Amino acid sequence: MRLDYNRIAPAGVKALGGVYGYVLQSNLPATLITLVYLRISQINNCAYCLDMHTRDLLKSGVKIEKLALLQAWAEAGDLFDERERAALAWAETVTRVADTGVPDQAYEAARAVFDERELVDLTIAISLMNAYNRMAISFRNTPQAAIGLAA
Repeated sequence: MRLDYNRIAPAGVKALGGVYGYVLQSNLPATLITLVYLRISQINNCAYCLDMHTRDLLKSGVKIEKLALLQAWAEAGDLFDERERAALAWAETVTRVADTGVPDQAYEAARAVFDERELVDLTIAISLMNAYNRMAISFRNTPQAAIGLAA
């Protein structure tokens, strides 16, 4: 770890936690949000968040097959339901905003499945996970799975 941002900037981390709390109280299912968090962490190659969200999803009862195919969700048939596919597609285009520009077609596809509030809340969740990934990667947070290996 390069530095402990939780210790150095507790007010900033607390502010991010407030956004996390907001997302938790939204009408979006927790499993859907955590799948989105995991997919964003895959895109960003954030080992710390990949480890954490995989563990969370396993604890909540998501089957290993679903986790194994998350990266290829678009080819996974009915393993992912309509809302999950729409959320994952939206997460990918928003996460890759510099490359995609979040095209109208992507917006219209997401709006076909999510109401206005859900889409705003989903986009807040996507933005938050991208921020968390950038913090964890920049300061080299150690994934829980690797902590025992360092000894």
